[in-house]
Amino acid sequence: MAATLAHLLLLSAVPLATAETVLGAYIFHRHGDRTTKSYKPTVLTSLGAEQVYTSGQYYRDQYISSNASAKINGVSSDLAVLSQLQVTAPTDDVLQNSAQVFLQGLYPPTTMATQTLANGTKVNAPLGGYQYIPVNAVSTAASSSNSEDSEWLQAGSGCGNAVVSSNNYFLSEEYVSALDSTKGFYSSLLPVINSTFSADKATFKNAYTIYDYVHVSQIHNASIPASSLLTTETVHQMQTLADKHEFGLAYNASEPVRAIAGSTLAGQVLTFLNSTALSTPSTPKLEIQFGAYATFLSFFGLASLPKVSENFTGIVDYASSIAFELVTNSTSAKPSASELSVRFRFANGTASEANPAQEYPLFGQDQTLLGWADFVKGMQQFAIADTASWCKICGNSTGVCADALGGSDSSGSDPVATAGHSGGMSRAVAGVIGALVTLAVILGLEALVMGLGGLRLVKKAALRRNAVEEVSQTKA
Repeated sequence: MAATLAHLLLLSAVPLATAETVLGAYIFHRHGDRTTKSYKPTVLTSLGAEQVYTSGQYYRDQYISSNASAKINGVSSDLAVLSQLQVTAPTDDVLQNSAQVFLQGLYPPTTMATQTLANGTKVNAPLGGYQYIPVNAVSTAASSSNSEDSEWLQAGSGCGNAVVSSNNYFLSEEYVSALDSTKGFYSSLLPVINSTFSADKATFKNAYTIYDYVHVSQIHNASIPASSLLTTETVHQMQTLADKHEFGLAYNASEPVRAIAGSTLAGQVLTFLNSTALSTPSTPKLEIQFGAYATFLSFFGLASLPKVSENFTGIVDYASSIAFELVTNSTSAKPSASELSVRFRFANGTASEANPAQEYPLFGQDQTLLGWADFVKGMQQFAIADTASWCKICGNSTGVCADALGGSDSSGSDPVATAGHSGGMSRAVAGVIGALVTLAVILGLEALVMGLGGLRLVKKAALRRNAVEEVSQTKA
């Protein structure tokens, strides 16, 4: 009894663990289900709207509502406060609409929809109290309001060296081997796809477009020609080949510039979380960006996530999302860098109670919760956080880059985002995203445009002469 009492007294002397506080979060999100790119116009479907709306509800329950499981400190629960939110999407109907619907799940109609005026008149807000949350339109060099009508979203990244790197994929042994070995497989699909793809287009070079066409048809078409050919094994092979094709365009360990989308996203995440950590006045607590799946693949490769699972080399499903949470156990109003940590989450497909965003370790680590310094160190291995660095890495020197390089020290400064001594990014790099928008890389590499049969093999000498030729795919 005495020993037991002594043990209880010892336990009572141990302070209880401090509850974790979420200081801010950054979400990158794919659009919902859409119609096929093969028939115009490409639009967000009712299913797609439901997918992103459900995801918005999930993240509301995660970060926003009064009883949220990981409520962001200081964020309004019911009435959207615009200074607390930053939401962006390209000037594209599918992505813009996805962002709008997601926000209605995040902040549903307000209970303050009815107001009584001084004269006693009651006024009901339209749409049942719909909250008008703006989505900042990101204009890129090649996007338009109808860019989803194209086989490939956006005309190009604008990054010359990324163009060359993407061309290199089509010269690789991996690509040429797959092109040759799958000729029979794609020819066998002609009874299913010949209304859209001619025999010479039914090859691995169009692996994603063919898969997209069949995938959308299986979701929405009650009748598909020669549907008996679309066995489970056949569809799985189509998807696996599309995954291989798209990951090859989005990332290459020997040529990091190919993953310019992931590098730019990493720079944006660092900039946002650093501002949140510094408690910069008027800094949003939650940033949400809608974009295309190639950015996911680029970031996955750079962050060594394929080492965790080969699933990170595949095309993410509609309405997939990744989230970066800045957290602390400190009770201080302004925690020090040593008291901050970052957690990475990923939901393949619509995030929901049945499919929650799971924690995964970044940079080959074995822990899912990284200290701020370790997180910054890992991200700065590939993050691009200012215009001059982007221009140097891309080999661009005209347009915006002429101004950026002309006003910077180009004598050897590190072109990758750097961290300040406190463990965060230097203040000099804190506001760099605007110029990256102008360079059409805010939402990623999404590689470079080509027509349905537009890929062609060229000699390396020709590649050097045509470094800006847009031949790599852009995906959504």
